[in-house]
Amino acid sequence: MIRIGVTSIFVDDQDKAEKFYTDVLGFQVKDRVSLGEHDWLTLVSPADVDGTQLLLEPDQNPIAQNYKTALTADGIPCMIFTVDDLEAEYRRLLDRGVLFTQPPQPMGEVTTAVFDDTCGNLIQLMGAPTTA
Repeated sequence: MIRIGVTSIFVDDQDKAEKFYTDVLGFQVKDRVSLGEHDWLTLVSPADVDGTQLLLEPDQNPIAQNYKTALTADGIPCMIFTVDDLEAEYRRLLDRGVLFTQPPQPMGEVTTAVFDDTCGNLIQLMGAPTTA
């Protein structure tokens, strides 16, 4: 059986990304191993500490930088995070100063919102539609 163990996101500064992803979003550091100029830095959700890890991958390669720039310019999120209550998470992140490029919008079976991670990426939140 194959499972997703680690997935990555390109970031312009690992320390800045770690601070945003832990202090603002609420992830926690799983592993941080120095590899010289950069680190192997993975995060997990506190709700699933043995689940999929998110690698904060340095974007020093020009291909990575071009990829990030092109996605962001077209408004395309590079990652999707799921939440139980999208409206509550949206309000929580707004209160923490997160810049949303798309407020919560129904998209068929789900509701989505998109924010800027301060590290050169757009991230989509996805949750169940709100019920009135």
